[in-house]
Amino acid sequence: MLCQRTITLVKQSIPLLADAGVEVTEHFYQRMFAHNPELLDVFNLSNQRSGRQQFALFNALAAYATYIDQPEVLSDAIKRINHKHASLSIQPHHYPIVGEHLLATLREKFPQQFNAEIEQAWAEAYAFLADLFITQEEGIYRQAEQHHGGWRGTRRFTITQIVQESDLVKSFYLKPSDGQAVMPYQAGQYLAVQCDIPDQSHRQIRQYSLSHASNGQFYRISVKLDNLVSGYLHGLHEGDELDISPPAGDFVLRQTDTPKVLISAGVGITPMMAMLHTQAQQQSDQAVFFLHACRTPTQLSFNSELTKVADALPALTTYTWFEEGATGTSSQQIGAGRMILAPLSGTLPVNDGEFYLCGPTPFMADLKQQLLALGVDDARILYEVFGPHESL
Repeated sequence: MLCQRTITLVKQSIPLLADAGVEVTEHFYQRMFAHNPELLDVFNLSNQRSGRQQFALFNALAAYATYIDQPEVLSDAIKRINHKHASLSIQPHHYPIVGEHLLATLREKFPQQFNAEIEQAWAEAYAFLADLFITQEEGIYRQAEQHHGGWRGTRRFTITQIVQESDLVKSFYLKPSDGQAVMPYQAGQYLAVQCDIPDQSHRQIRQYSLSHASNGQFYRISVKLDNLVSGYLHGLHEGDELDISPPAGDFVLRQTDTPKVLISAGVGITPMMAMLHTQAQQQSDQAVFFLHACRTPTQLSFNSELTKVADALPALTTYTWFEEGATGTSSQQIGAGRMILAPLSGTLPVNDGEFYLCGPTPFMADLKQQLLALGVDDARILYEVFGPHESL
């Protein structure tokens, strides 16, 4: 455990971090990549360019400094990061590298205030956190390895089928190239896919939600065409192979008897499809509400699949909102424009339901505020952010 003096000194550093903002984390990443360019094969370079990764790390540093004496407050955030790290195959030897550049960054950004005593406190605090991460991530690796069909690191999978789900989304069905068993997973989890893209200097790793229930036969990811890596994947063919890490992620469908409300926008529909298929697979008689927002009808993925799943789930109610081009009969419960939940307040299980959100961060932030206004407890609102985590 950390001593009180270390805790006090780290907490005293909070104003320094707050004043500098993301300058600290921008400097950290520039420094680390300059000295350890091999890590460019691990980090998402798109998130580096957009600044999302720097912002997420700054928030994580500030949160750790604030709650260093209350680790239970950070347990959910740490678990989420552990799963992200495991999907990227982060190893114990990576932590001293990060620690070295973190301390060097603090020295270089705050040469007057960051004295030897404060540096020692941060070194101890970082070592404590790194040890916690290493231990918990090793647990994730071992658990994956010990599953039937499980593995550690990456495994080669073959694309056995490609389905065009909408104008922008393709589904990729994946089976192990070695013909062995397929590890089970929980609805809501994701796969990390490693891509060696021609003319790119560094390997690209991306995480994609599994969009079908665990079935022991195949994995399915559904990818929206919107950037370099998705463009590469959309150009692949049946028979091509990919290196994949074991399923990971803590945004999962809870095995409870309470009603489920699955709310998504755009490609955020993917983990919701896995959850919906899981409910159907379990022949659940729970009330399930499937609410989805989409730009146009031609961008709506899994439309026919939703109809088939509905046949297996008598207690399923679906609502769809289109920004433009909304058509259909009243029985299809199709709306136009922004998703507004107030008219459904008498229908949705606001008092006891579990609400799962996935989609663009502004969309989820808006829906969370709508749910809170309807009286839904914050603890029953669960969400997944594609990319570095952001609070809603």
